[in-house]
Amino acid sequence: MKVTIYGSGYVGLVTGACLAEVGNHVLCVDIDPDKIERLKRGEIPIYEPGLDDLVAENAATGRLAFTLDPAEGVKHGLFQFIAVGTPPDEDGSADLSHVLAVARAIADNMSEYRIVVNKSTVPVGTADKVKATITDTLAQRGSQVDFDVVSNPEFLKEGAAIDDFMKPDRIIVGTDNPRTAELMRALYAPFNRNHDRVMAMDIRSAELTKYAANAMLATKISFMNELANLAEKLGADIEHVRQGIGSDPRIGYHFIYPGCGYGGSCFPKDVKALERTARQVGFKAQLLAAVEDVNERQKERLFDKIRTHFNGDLKGRTIALWGLSFKPNTDDMREASSRTLMEALWDAGVHVRAHDPVAMEECTRLYGERPDLTLYEDHEEALAGADALAIVTEWNVFRSPDFDLIRKQLKTPTIFDGRNLYEPRHLEDMGFAYYAIGRGRSIQA
Repeated sequence: MKVTIYGSGYVGLVTGACLAEVGNHVLCVDIDPDKIERLKRGEIPIYEPGLDDLVAENAATGRLAFTLDPAEGVKHGLFQFIAVGTPPDEDGSADLSHVLAVARAIADNMSEYRIVVNKSTVPVGTADKVKATITDTLAQRGSQVDFDVVSNPEFLKEGAAIDDFMKPDRIIVGTDNPRTAELMRALYAPFNRNHDRVMAMDIRSAELTKYAANAMLATKISFMNELANLAEKLGADIEHVRQGIGSDPRIGYHFIYPGCGYGGSCFPKDVKALERTARQVGFKAQLLAAVEDVNERQKERLFDKIRTHFNGDLKGRTIALWGLSFKPNTDDMREASSRTLMEALWDAGVHVRAHDPVAMEECTRLYGERPDLTLYEDHEEALAGADALAIVTEWNVFRSPDFDLIRKQLKTPTIFDGRNLYEPRHLEDMGFAYYAIGRGRSIQA
């Protein structure tokens, strides 16, 4: 099949490469000339394990190509996937300007039937706006061309996106046309061989499903963070509590790890957007508002622990920081807890010595060269002369460190662990002051 994808960012590029991998001919359209030229040279603008090889292999076979020309894109594919960004507006609602701009571009160049697929995460009712935009643009052209609009939300985890696409848990297809549903089934047939994963439904339900999924996962995280903070007050260990409730199959172990807050491109934006959507229809979504409030407060927990440990005397100190990305296996720092921590430390006059396996270039792009930030290619080098170590991303390389080296390199053997990577009793026995999230009273060296 022939597929056109508008947007060559995280969702668009993964979708395009995976669809090409199973034999489709995919054309990716973007408005950024530099990005298109880089992609044509085989350079991937994002970090996602395995994506560079997948793009290179399918580009070499001719099944995956890139262009700046929307007219070429409209001519190419029966399926017109919209996979552009929907950043939050100032009020938290999703900005649909990029989505609707693509809809207009499709309508400007459309001469025969096309299936317009909303892959971007968009609020309920967006398909209606896309349909109206295309209809109005066609009318202005004096043209009558048949088309359908489909909601086909993505459920990709950064760091595991290729596997998620190739082996999906579910494929949500929202459409009001049974014929279009069958065409979407045919497109996704290679990913649907073991059992039927396609769930066809009305468009608005499909749009809400994406937001509902992310809001539910974010709720579980914020709930566990609330319990973790309570556990500290009660002298309980949240790790034991997590194991106790996770063993209940009605709850499960997924997304019940407490920490220093969630970030990334999805959860913060989508929870805010869904809460904003609720307000627009006169519904007060108290739980959604609380989920976001808890998360914002949780991002401040590590700084509060650092400030308390040093009795507020932070000016002129140095903190080693392990982890910059919002989660492992990505260079994404959008809404990352590391940013909240670093900015608070800088405001307090602290110098940060940081390391991340892949996100340091992104950190430099965000913050530039700063006298109070030094980035190190090796995580152990970041320790030298620091007053304490803070951990905000659970990269595997941080899970079993050389604690003797950490103790020797730091001025004082102090660790602030925002991801509960280590066993408190073990750290206590080695003479560390160890501060985790929800693991009872802080252990003093």
